[in-house]
Amino acid sequence: MAVMQMQRISICALKENRKAILEKLQALGVMEIDTTVLQDEDLQKMDTSSSRQVFEKQAVMADQALEVLDTYAPEKKSMLSSLEGKPLIGQPEFHHSIELRGQILQDAKNLTEWSRKISEKQATIQKLENQAESMTPWLALDIPMTGENTGQTVSFIGTLPGALTEESIHQMVSEQNEQLEAFDVKILYTDRDTTYLAVTALQNEAVAVEDALRRYGFARPSYLANRTPAQEKAGYEKKISRLKEQVEELKERIRACAGSRRKLQEISDYYRIRSDKYEVLGQIPQSENTFFVSGFVPVNSLNLIKEKIGDVYDCSIDIEDVPEDVEAPVLLKNGPISSTTEGVLASFGLPKKGEIDPTTIMSAFYIFLFGMMLSDAGYGMIMFLGCFIAIKKFPRMGESMKKTLQMFMYCGISTIIWGVLFGGFFGDVVNVVSRVFFGHEVAIPPLWFAPLNDPMKLLMFSLAVGLVHLFTGLFLKGYTSIKNGDVMSALIDCGCWFLFLIGLILMLLPSSIFAGIAGTQIVFPPFVNLLAKVLTIVGALGLLLFSARDKKNPGLRLALGAYELYGVTSWLSDVLSYSRLLALGLATGVIAQVINQIGSMGGRSILGAILFIIVFLVGHTLSLAINLLGAYVHTNRLQYVEFFGKFYEGGGRPFSPFRANTKYVDIKED
Repeated sequence: MAVMQMQRISICALKENRKAILEKLQALGVMEIDTTVLQDEDLQKMDTSSSRQVFEKQAVMADQALEVLDTYAPEKKSMLSSLEGKPLIGQPEFHHSIELRGQILQDAKNLTEWSRKISEKQATIQKLENQAESMTPWLALDIPMTGENTGQTVSFIGTLPGALTEESIHQMVSEQNEQLEAFDVKILYTDRDTTYLAVTALQNEAVAVEDALRRYGFARPSYLANRTPAQEKAGYEKKISRLKEQVEELKERIRACAGSRRKLQEISDYYRIRSDKYEVLGQIPQSENTFFVSGFVPVNSLNLIKEKIGDVYDCSIDIEDVPEDVEAPVLLKNGPISSTTEGVLASFGLPKKGEIDPTTIMSAFYIFLFGMMLSDAGYGMIMFLGCFIAIKKFPRMGESMKKTLQMFMYCGISTIIWGVLFGGFFGDVVNVVSRVFFGHEVAIPPLWFAPLNDPMKLLMFSLAVGLVHLFTGLFLKGYTSIKNGDVMSALIDCGCWFLFLIGLILMLLPSSIFAGIAGTQIVFPPFVNLLAKVLTIVGALGLLLFSARDKKNPGLRLALGAYELYGVTSWLSDVLSYSRLLALGLATGVIAQVINQIGSMGGRSILGAILFIIVFLVGHTLSLAINLLGAYVHTNRLQYVEFFGKFYEGGGRPFSPFRANTKYVDIKED
């Protein structure tokens, strides 16, 4: 339970060693660069923006090429590939890729160019397919779409709205002009909304016939080919076929480059590393012959800096404590079990200056409460084995993912323990299977008690656990105040609350209200009852008179003290929040038992056994997923709202060292 002590370090070295020292710092990854300290008019900063843009552009080009490969030549991965982590490569392999970077970038350029051409050709194919489809209604036309003129007749095509017949079209023209009779209408295609037709009329009457049809919505096509529709469609299809062949040829070229995927990844990371280095290079102050770099280093990494840089290069290294007015970055240091819950703490906020790291204490409660909420040995066994196997099978998974799986593995152990205490193993599957399929019921008795048989006992225990959890938070608040030299806050804001709350609890336990809830009567000796009243009164008076001790106005001071006393209601609601331990524990058991009962409805038969297996697998998988999510969410809530609400604010800045932030591979240091 500790925040790693930070030291400020400043390095002054010869400019000729600048590149080597920065690369070494980046490889070590133990120093957070701070450019706000050294400000001097005689020192200059190097403009590296143009170089960074080049490196970023090259990294993006490699990333785009990898996206092209993922699209047309996807890498076969297992369902658990996300757990594998980044592959580890040695320095020789990495430097070999760097030497071939020109060729690799050309491959990346070719891949992106081929992908662009594929997109263009596919867009053209889509356009041609639409044009070919537009010919379908006109396929019955055996003359060019532009029409066919003889010495005496004119032919033209068009559409009318609605589904019409030749007779109705003749009638429409006649209604407009009775003298127009020497024309012919041929319906080519009809759908629900449009009629496609060809009209042949005398040359001197063609305009009048078309005008008559236009009054009913007649319109010529926007595009008229000089060939028949069938010929035009065949032409489109020929172009489409040729373009598809070209697209397939380009795809084959891309697939042939699938073997360069690793090299593209390495060169992308190379330029990403260089971009980060040049970003720092542009921020550090430099003189004509020297350069300066300053930042924060964990105290346990100082010797590494001295060994790898101070003993190798001609430089000056100055180490000092972080000034009081400077907020150092936060790096947590915890044991192998408690460190697994650092992600839970970081999601809320890292400790700010003056706060303690609550990870160790929080982790104990977290694992304890999680197991109590899930409380089924079968589910716990699945969690433990699943996480344990994944951790062993994928040793190179990301650190964050590894810690999360380790946390759930420990929560699985806690769940197994609580399942044994409460007698839950996939609900009551042992009872159901032995009774239905073997005719003789066998039960696994709880080591402590069965919550479904005695829910009030579990409720009382849950509230007691809540009190311990909340009192621990209040104790940590007092400890933090003493650590920061504020003894008065520890005595009043924590000590008086302890007296007041303990007194109230001692007064509540022998009362009839508690007896009615717990089902048992507690009787204290008279001196304990007197002690309870004394503690309550002393605590209440301390809070009333001294909570607002910084206020000089007596009336305001008492008013604020009374408001502080009113906070006892929030304590009541916080304690009652721990009834969710009862609710989730019972929900797990009830859902599991219902699944077992449904599965056993087939009775003692082959079909009944098959039904039970199917219902068992599907039902308990869903039950585990739902209850696992509920336990995770509500355990987090009890930490964030109830526990942290008593002493912890967070808001610390995470330690962000200058390191090789690769995306695809990890580079092994020699």
